[in-house]
Amino acid sequence: MLVVQLMKKLCYVDSILIFIFLSLIPTNAAPPKNHLRQFLGVQNAARTALKLPPLAWDRKIAKYAASYARRRRTDCELRHSNGPYGENIFWGSGSEWTPAQAAAAWVAERRVYNYRSNSCADGQECGHYTQIVWRESRRIGCARVVCDEGRGVFMICNYDPPGNYVGERPY
Repeated sequence: MLVVQLMKKLCYVDSILIFIFLSLIPTNAAPPKNHLRQFLGVQNAARTALKLPPLAWDRKIAKYAASYARRRRTDCELRHSNGPYGENIFWGSGSEWTPAQAAAAWVAERRVYNYRSNSCADGQECGHYTQIVWRESRRIGCARVVCDEGRGVFMICNYDPPGNYVGERPY
């Protein structure tokens, strides 16, 4: 519940609070047992702030995400699957990155998204955020793997229906 409350506040504050939020998440703890709640909590908080319906976990999409994440385990390359779903991917060095941290990094792109012009600030990325808050997206499946040979952590979330269509606003 605390994560949801914090994320609601993040929708109305600047990047300093995002940094504080990320620093509150322990990075030296054992891998969390409930990745599903971490992936969903942060992303659905961003959707709730915009009065959008929450994303629902979908086992079929999660299976797809897990299959692709396992493929990336050997090289940990930040490459999209080019599959049938909308997609956010994340890579972090070390082995302690959590799903909540990956989702918070994607949501943090909100600060560089301009709804009026439906664009990102010059030279900035905001497509992860707009996929999360894409009005038509209803289902999500995500996965996390620690890559071989200490190459880091790879995480992926897939969304159905996909979003980020050129010229269309996310909400």
